[in-house]
Amino acid sequence: MSKFPRASTTPPRFEQVSALRFMILVGCGASIVASIHGSEFSVLRFIEGLPNMWQLINDMLPPDISRLPVVLWRLLETFQMALAGTFVGVILSLPIAVFATHNYSPHPVIRFAMKALVSFFRTIPDLVWALIFVVAVGLGPFAGTLAIIVDTIGFCGRFFAEAIEEVEEGPQEALTALGASRMDIIASAVLPAAMPSMIATGLFSLEKATRGSVVLGIVGAGGIGVELQVALDLFNYAQAATIILVIFILVLAVEQIGGVLRSRIIKSAR
Repeated sequence: MSKFPRASTTPPRFEQVSALRFMILVGCGASIVASIHGSEFSVLRFIEGLPNMWQLINDMLPPDISRLPVVLWRLLETFQMALAGTFVGVILSLPIAVFATHNYSPHPVIRFAMKALVSFFRTIPDLVWALIFVVAVGLGPFAGTLAIIVDTIGFCGRFFAEAIEEVEEGPQEALTALGASRMDIIASAVLPAAMPSMIATGLFSLEKATRGSVVLGIVGAGGIGVELQVALDLFNYAQAATIILVIFILVLAVEQIGGVLRSRIIKSAR
């Protein structure tokens, strides 16, 4: 005889779904099916296009390194855009994030305006911002840097505000009882506690900016995207392969370094 009593009934595998939840699930499923149909998704067309993809890969091999010095210089310009844009964007995101929080915004109207500004920056893609700044300041990396700044504010502003709001209130209450001002509390208790999360967000933003800055050159905002566009327009796929490879190496290096730094920050914060 078994030591354990046998259950008389088997527990249900899934919770019973209410009629409203069932209708919502059916609506979501119908939306997904309609989206697949509307996007003209076709496995057959993909299979038929595989020979063309294989031909493109053959045209790219071996990569053409005749213009490698120029490509590397453009790659450096791309990383400089990403680094400068991320740095300035992170600095500007900090006061915007403080004013967007419930606890530290001086007025609800200011809080709403800062949240609306961050949402507006995040809504418009960085490629569109690059087009706007190309019209405003002309062609070149400065337009791309401005686009990255705006995109970084939209990204970091939201997560900085969330990190500030999630800080424990104990040290803040203690400083308030001692008569500290709002700025003293923010500088002494809030920002130091939220700093590890904000640094990790800034590193993520740098990785995002490095990938995004590659395509900004397509609209004339500087960087290696210009070289990639010219190579593709001239059907010089071997040179395009070289550009894609150096872009991959740059993005991979930034991601690896960022991952190591984030892991160290997390360990030091524990």
